[in-house]
Amino acid sequence: MSAELPIFSPGTRVRVTQQISNSHDAPWSNSIEGRVCRYRQSKTGSWFAHAKDDRLWLDRLEIEREDGELVVLNLDQFTKLENLEQ
Repeated sequence: MSAELPIFSPGTRVRVTQQISNSHDAPWSNSIEGRVCRYRQSKTGSWFAHAKDDRLWLDRLEIEREDGELVVLNLDQFTKLENLEQ
């Protein structure tokens, strides 16, 4: 996981804000709130030389929204995590 992103324990209530750069306008952003279910690094189907198992690995955070929906987020350098329990 990126050095700027804290790792939260399962059950912690968080807000995750992600940005998508847009060349013609300001970046698009989206926020989602929920409880952390799991953080993991998992490999993709993409090939990447000299990486573990020759695959591209992504940081993934699984959260559960209040309505029960499970969401899997791919984390990157533009992801902001906030602890809502403080």
